[in-house]
Amino acid sequence: MVDHSDSSLSGLTENEAREFHRIFMTSFVGFTVVAIVAHFLAWQWRSWFPGVDGYSMLDGAKDVVTYLLPYTV
Repeated sequence: MVDHSDSSLSGLTENEAREFHRIFMTSFVGFTVVAIVAHFLAWQWRSWFPGVDGYSMLDGAKDVVTYLLPYTV
């Protein structure tokens, strides 16, 4: 019979768990940095809150979609 009294719930040894945690935290921090940069760039491209004129960049969107729609079908 195998003695499981010194093993963890995940089945990893202490060193394996530390290595997994290090890789997980590095990946998490990297993902968070990329997400922050992406949000900053999106904010610079177009503010999330419209100004006095609203989202004026979208005024010609209807004309473009109407022009391109017949070519997609």
